[in-house]
Amino acid sequence: MEFNNLIILIATILLLVSIFTSLISFRIGAPLLLIFLGVGLAAGEDGIGGISFDNTPAAFLIGSVALAIILFESGFDTRFSSYRVAAAPALTLATVGVLITTGLVGLAAHVALSLPWRESLLLGAIVSSTDAAAVFFLLRVGGITLRDRVRSTLEIESGTNDPMSIFLTLALVQLITADGDQSPWHLPALFLSQIGGGVLFGLVGGWLLVLAINRVKLEPGLYPIVSLSMALFIFALAGVAEGSGFLAVYVAGLVAGNSKLRGAQSLRRFHNGLTWLSQIVMFVMLGLLASPAQFPSLFLPAAALAVVLILVARPIAIWLCLAPFRFTNNETTFIAWVGLRGAVSILLAIVPILFGLPDGQLYFNIAFLIVMMSLLVQGWTIRPLAHWLKLIVPPRIGPVDRVELELPGQADYELVAYTILEHSPVVSGHRLPRWARPSLIIRDGQVRTIHTVRHLQAGDLVYLFTAPSRVSMLDRLFGETRELAEDDRQFFGDLALKADMTVAALAELYGLPLSIRNAKLTLAELFRQEFRDAVEVGDRLRMGSVELIARDMQDGELRVVGLALEPAAPQSGPRPPAIPLPRDLIRMLEAARSRLYFRLWQRRQRRQARRAERLARRQAKRQAKDEASRSAD
Repeated sequence: MEFNNLIILIATILLLVSIFTSLISFRIGAPLLLIFLGVGLAAGEDGIGGISFDNTPAAFLIGSVALAIILFESGFDTRFSSYRVAAAPALTLATVGVLITTGLVGLAAHVALSLPWRESLLLGAIVSSTDAAAVFFLLRVGGITLRDRVRSTLEIESGTNDPMSIFLTLALVQLITADGDQSPWHLPALFLSQIGGGVLFGLVGGWLLVLAINRVKLEPGLYPIVSLSMALFIFALAGVAEGSGFLAVYVAGLVAGNSKLRGAQSLRRFHNGLTWLSQIVMFVMLGLLASPAQFPSLFLPAAALAVVLILVARPIAIWLCLAPFRFTNNETTFIAWVGLRGAVSILLAIVPILFGLPDGQLYFNIAFLIVMMSLLVQGWTIRPLAHWLKLIVPPRIGPVDRVELELPGQADYELVAYTILEHSPVVSGHRLPRWARPSLIIRDGQVRTIHTVRHLQAGDLVYLFTAPSRVSMLDRLFGETRELAEDDRQFFGDLALKADMTVAALAELYGLPLSIRNAKLTLAELFRQEFRDAVEVGDRLRMGSVELIARDMQDGELRVVGLALEPAAPQSGPRPPAIPLPRDLIRMLEAARSRLYFRLWQRRQRRQARRAERLARRQAKRQAKDEASRSAD
């Protein structure tokens, strides 16, 4: 009994230390997951805690369950609209990108560690996938507001590339241990089983989860337990059926999160808190499992592989995979840099140990060091790099809180809260419609009603009941500013125009050059024509001396266009270390070829001039001799 209490005491101490040391992360900007990993290392057998933990099967089991919970929440919080924006590039990165990264890191491991080719590729597969938890936490919890397409690409890639990495790791381990006894069709069959089974179990399981929550009458506190149990059931069942449990649980979360669920907001809060717990438990446990005393002898080869992964393999994979898509140089560079490795790589590094491979501990230590370096170098620099590449966009302020109400019958209402901004329309005297009048107002810590407050003012916290369909309209009254701040103005333009205005009307109004072919198009149609129906907020079009900016989207349709009267001078390209896009590389090669041809032409012209000059001198000498001989005669 005393031993059990001691275990519980140690576990809760580690949990509380991890939570409170996260305050340090927010103060100094350190990657939060690195803090959790550091707590585990400090408490381990080589740290000040001296806790000995070497149970790799238990670590793999706990880590797998924690990762399944994290992936379910990742899918639950991902909108289908993100897939419409970024599905093709993200899924290309999650499959082809993982293969390219595996090959390049495997080549580097073969050179740096002198491992056989299969073992080298195994190490490449272990560290080939980005960590969903690391990316989601840094982009969402870190508050980095990026353009939708860039953010969606990163989040979808990190959520869907784990199955490919897991498949490669398991396949290579089986190849190493099988000694060539397997059929050549084994790997394609395993791939189809893992990916196809994962998608199938995820779709069916997600549909059943939605059905269970919406159709079965339970106590409200049991619905989060049902969603968690169903998620883990889907994960385990897909794994038993030789499908990818991680892909299945992510797809199930995606289906459930994009469906109308009873108590959806409470479910989101529950899974958000559970994801935090899973993240802390997984990283602290993996820190306990590590043996830092073995790290110094492997530091140099691990550092060399980390440099290859961060600066060579990942950028090349991103460059090749994003070549067919319309990403700018800055966006390509940022996506290449946000390739954080995390718990997934360390978890996969346990697989060779479980299978009894001779170099199993080597894989674990190398992967652990690479993850540490990735979190240190990339995790610490994501926000500064996003600012440096000018990819940060102004946040569009919405409700600070939303609570779904369980009302009898078919009534569908929410309680939403807004903090009034300084330049909100309601502050400037905009009259509120009846359906938008607050039920409760908190000003200076005191509760008031709309009947006792003559005018709303900046800083007021207002609560009101509304239907979910009206939240976007409330955003315009309470959340978004009419008078844009300077940073906002630079991004969204000086003036707001309706997207149904024709190009001809705009050209006539501001004296702009007009293309006859585009004259009858509306601004919305002009953007769709230019961006191939993939318009998103922040997209820009140059029109004479002004710039048109996609400013407001509703239901996938462009509604408001910003007009920048004095647009910033266009950049010739991103600052190094930018990755040139194929079209830019082609231009560079063509320019280089033109310069080479020009230099060759100049050289040929100089040679011809020198030849003509020598010929002229010879002719002059010959004429002089002829004249001299004629004079002598």
